[in-house]
Amino acid sequence: MKTRAWPAPAKLNLMLHITGRREDGYHELQTVFQFIDFYDELEFELRSDDRINRHCDGFDVAEDEDIIIRAARTLREKYRQKNSSVKNHFGVDILLTKNIPMGAGLGGGSSDAATVLCGLNRLWGLDLSKETLAGIGQKLGADVPVFIHGHAAWAEGTGEILTSIDPAEDLYLLIVPPVHVSTAEIFSHPALTRDSSPIKITDFLEGQGHNDLEKVVRQQYPGVDKAMSWLQQFARTRMTGTGAGVFITPESASDAKRIAQQVPASWQCFVTQGLNSSPLYDR
Repeated sequence: MKTRAWPAPAKLNLMLHITGRREDGYHELQTVFQFIDFYDELEFELRSDDRINRHCDGFDVAEDEDIIIRAARTLREKYRQKNSSVKNHFGVDILLTKNIPMGAGLGGGSSDAATVLCGLNRLWGLDLSKETLAGIGQKLGADVPVFIHGHAAWAEGTGEILTSIDPAEDLYLLIVPPVHVSTAEIFSHPALTRDSSPIKITDFLEGQGHNDLEKVVRQQYPGVDKAMSWLQQFARTRMTGTGAGVFITPESASDAKRIAQQVPASWQCFVTQGLNSSPLYDR
């Protein structure tokens, strides 16, 4: 039986401050995650054996390196460790429709993994709690827990300490230039600022906040710098995560349409709505 589609929404980082670096190399940060109504879609076809397969046209990530496959395998092993007497088969064909650009700071891979964990938890009848799923997700990728959390969030620590918040669900115009930014490269760059003073949630809601990664990304990736420089003629421009996605909050839908019509053809452009509740949980 093949299910109807499960959504895996993209996210924006509405701000991202690096407040320190731990001895283990991980960074302490403050960031705000908000979902947008732009998503990948996954369908699941349960199997009568233990094979886990992924099917996606034009997706060139090897299955053994794919976070989707790792999420399904990890979930299965976590369950079997606690239920060693269970002999059920837990195989699945995962059909992925990939819409979210890779390397754009939109969290597509992490969101796909979260949807796999939530969807298979339901379809395999595992009945694991959201907290357990988030713990599994944290080991797969730092952003996975927020997609399992399912609500716009203020994140601290390395991104795992989440507090639900409700920023304005604004309309965004998002541009993705043809650039794949390396997250590892940016976070390890010697020029990265790592000592931003912590702020409070109320400070962010009153308009404070920026992205500490922006300066380094713009220096290392001229394509991102060009996109931001072009977009800044219309409104304050922000970068999500490590980029390459950059966005503004247009004054109206008609304003967004007018700007979108001027975007250079080599850049992807999306007009999308901010969402504080994930469409994964509506599903």
